[in-house]
Amino acid sequence: MKLQNKVAIVTGGARDLGRAVSLRLASEGAKVVVNYFDNEQDAVETCRMIADLGSESMMIQGDMTKAADVKRLVEEATAHFGNEIHVLVNVVGGLVGRKKITEQDEAWYNFLMDVNMKSCWLMTREVVPHMPKGSAIINFSSLAARDGGGAGASMYATAKGAVAVFTRAMAKELGPDGIRVNAVAPGTIATSFHDRFNTPENRERMRQGYPLRREGDAGDVADLVCFLASDDSDYLTGTNIDINGGSFFS
Repeated sequence: MKLQNKVAIVTGGARDLGRAVSLRLASEGAKVVVNYFDNEQDAVETCRMIADLGSESMMIQGDMTKAADVKRLVEEATAHFGNEIHVLVNVVGGLVGRKKITEQDEAWYNFLMDVNMKSCWLMTREVVPHMPKGSAIINFSSLAARDGGGAGASMYATAKGAVAVFTRAMAKELGPDGIRVNAVAPGTIATSFHDRFNTPENRERMRQGYPLRREGDAGDVADLVCFLASDDSDYLTGTNIDINGGSFFS
């Protein structure tokens, strides 16, 4: 139980990668704050699954691009579980859609940057005052930040690139306080994200090009996040770790 008595916040923690992360942290004894935006039923189910693991959780609705919602989430979490937060996992983000540069307007730019980068910044700013020495922040970047993304994903790739740089900056700033900051950069992971924004034919073509000849699954990513959240990685900070089955080498 590597996270026994630790409190973890997982933004976007109710489904897909977020759910897998929430469950993996709970399996190691963490008390998990499951944030969700618009699907309460997913959050209810995730908390039920955490209870089945013998751990504690609470669900909090909130838009992580809004400072007031972020502040409220942290206030409710600390009121429930105590003033210390030991793990923050910033999962919230997404491709949302595909647009060529000539199709993008200012609202598109703002939305992609807000959901992927601003959410990460707001949560980090609000949580850090509650983090004791030995705490960990894990951000979600993307393979797109490494290779520029696929067609129509330029702004998503740019936002995830900003997350990668922010991770390094926070590692330097927070390191003297004993807080580690790392990011994971997933490639093609079998979740509803790729069900919406990719085609079966393209996914199969991509799979055949991977050295491991398979897509990742949410559990692969959750295992890596758990490692970064625990003391097993206590001399690791400022990294952006690729988890893509060998589809891209940085």
